Amino acid sequence: MPTTYSTTQKTLHWLIALLIVGLYLLTFGEDFYERGHPMRATIWWLHISFGLGLLGLVLARIVLRLTRGTPGLPPEMTPAERGASHLVHFGLYALMLAIPLVGVVLTWLRGDTLTFFGLFTIPSPFEADRTLGRSVKEIHELGANLILALAALHAAAALWHHFVRRDGVLARMLPGRHGRSQPGLAD
Repeated sequence: MPTTYSTTQKTLHWLIALLIVGLYLLTFGEDFYERGHPMRATIWWLHISFGLGLLGLVLARIVLRLTRGTPGLPPEMTPAERGASHLVHFGLYALMLAIPLVGVVLTWLRGDTLTFFGLFTIPSPFEADRTLGRSVKEIHELGANLILALAALHAAAALWHHFVRRDGVLARMLPGRHGRSQPGLAD
């Protein structure tokens, strides 16, 4: 069993965290421009593109987690703490998948094509429906707020483990720390 995450897992973790925060902040950029201003469309285009990038990175992270595994939790953690850890991680992964997928549906309901930085486009498979789109947008925004709350809880727990428990939980995900990795698996 590995004692630390691989370099690739660490890189994906921190890149995904930055993308989530960046995507959230990007949405506020719209507020600086009046409706109809071209910059609003650019912000939306960037949000969609980075959101699709996030989805791809999350899928890669899940594949790595399933194939490589994760370092074990400290033995002094109680069953309740272990359960809470697993529940928060499950919630984070579920939201990291659901939010971009709901965003795809929202894009199509608005009548927009899905694009990844202009490299490819996928037209909507159904008619635009702005009324339904508003409801889906609320779900997308609720998911974004929930993932930030769960990420804050996740970060607080990691800091608690680091500064109070001093059990190495946070260190496993910090850059530069190398532990024993699984035989035959490359970073």
